[in-house]
Amino acid sequence: MAEILAIAHPDGGTVGVLAEAASEQSLAIEHWIPAEGGEPQRPLDQYSGLVVLGGDENIDQVDRYPYLEREYEIVNDWIEADRPLFGVCLGAQMIAHVSGGSVFKASEREFGWEQIDVLPAGRDDPVTGFGADTLIGLAWHDYAFEPPPGSTTLASNSVCVQAFRYGEAWGFQHHPEIEGSVLDHWLAPLLADASDPARREQAELVEAGRAAHMQEWNEYGRELFRRFAKRCR
Repeated sequence: MAEILAIAHPDGGTVGVLAEAASEQSLAIEHWIPAEGGEPQRPLDQYSGLVVLGGDENIDQVDRYPYLEREYEIVNDWIEADRPLFGVCLGAQMIAHVSGGSVFKASEREFGWEQIDVLPAGRDDPVTGFGADTLIGLAWHDYAFEPPPGSTTLASNSVCVQAFRYGEAWGFQHHPEIEGSVLDHWLAPLLADASDPARREQAELVEAGRAAHMQEWNEYGRELFRRFAKRCR
């Protein structure tokens, strides 16, 4: 079975609903956490695709998280080889960072169920070109990116660019991979923290919106990755 490598980060979650979509395309996914040391189980050129997930790290924190340098190297090599790459949140920021774009503090924090507008180019894209023109998806970030020169912006909202394509690399600032257990893990400390009422209230709003938005968002994430996975076979 062909295999996709997923680079994950401590407390950054897993590929979530993307795993089911990969399996439907006869693709397995291997999780690798560089922060824990070591290397992937096989040489990188033996993987048919790469996913880079989100995390608490920021692009400019290499001194604090030295393993980011190795991730940048892998992402850059993957892009130069024009191989299928799917970046989520921090992963999308890495694609922009190594390809001549920029990463910066967003004008406002996006934390919760946010509107995402699919642009005409997104409607024509082989990965994002399906579903509604306006989505309600889960965002969880303080930083944003300016896509690299030569890329195509696929989705945005009033805060920042939400998705872009650069060759065979797709970057998503939002979290199409999120599933229930990961969201539980992210929300639990916020809901239990009485020291920051505003943050706790935001977390309660995210939890309250789960029933209205989670199922549809998961269906979107699965289809998004089905389309990406077809490029990895």
